[in-house]
Amino acid sequence: MTAHEIDYTIYGEEMQYVEIELDPNEGVVAEAGSFMMMDNGIQMETIFGDGSKKDTGVMGKIFGAGKRLLTGESLFMTAFYNVEMGKKRVSFASPYPGKIIPIDLAKFGSKFVCQKDAFLCAAKGVSIGIEFSKKLGRGLFGGEGFIMQKLEGDGMAFVHAGGTTAVKELAPGEKLKVDTGCIIGFDQTVDYDIEFVGGIKNTLFGGEGLFFATLTGPGTVYIQSLPFSRLAKRVWSAAPKGGGKDKGEGSILGGLGDLLDGDNF
Repeated sequence: MTAHEIDYTIYGEEMQYVEIELDPNEGVVAEAGSFMMMDNGIQMETIFGDGSKKDTGVMGKIFGAGKRLLTGESLFMTAFYNVEMGKKRVSFASPYPGKIIPIDLAKFGSKFVCQKDAFLCAAKGVSIGIEFSKKLGRGLFGGEGFIMQKLEGDGMAFVHAGGTTAVKELAPGEKLKVDTGCIIGFDQTVDYDIEFVGGIKNTLFGGEGLFFATLTGPGTVYIQSLPFSRLAKRVWSAAPKGGGKDKGEGSILGGLGDLLDGDNF
């Protein structure tokens, strides 16, 4: 194996975290901000690039960082190494309610395609980059939520999904239509594209966006019921307006109460 062989345990139900057990000299890479806790004896290091190798040279690091920048992620990742004798543990937490999904890349043909913000952490040696599309329509109409990452290697990777997770096994030629934000990831054998919803009423009043993601088998597809973009939109729409003064969720005045507020005159 080129990636470090790590052991892990996932704890919790709705707000999960994954505890990774490292043997001496083993390491794991993670997105900045996902760290939860670690044993004494683990060394933390900030990495410029995709974290796949300890030393890839200056140009290799710049190229790896550039791939991450295109997906909207930070230029840097964090690596954690066990630098002492004996087993040590380090844990990483979910950023919002949902599930942590372990992905054994060796069982996915050394490549798994996922949403740009789904990646949580992976064994040292796994490469995290952008999945380039040869179809122009994906980039023009897929939206920010349809920028995909690829995880490559033969080690363990962990992705995070919001809400409840559905796993679909697609037969050859079988097609599944999904909201672009609800995709977690899929096999490299799955063909993905976007499709116009169609219909003037659907376009203007449907409220579901103008495009579907279409996933065509064979392969395994992971779907999430609560993408973060949808959660953030609901939280924002429910946030109190009018200078931060909350009239109460059940107020019959609603927006009218803001207009009648003395501060607005």
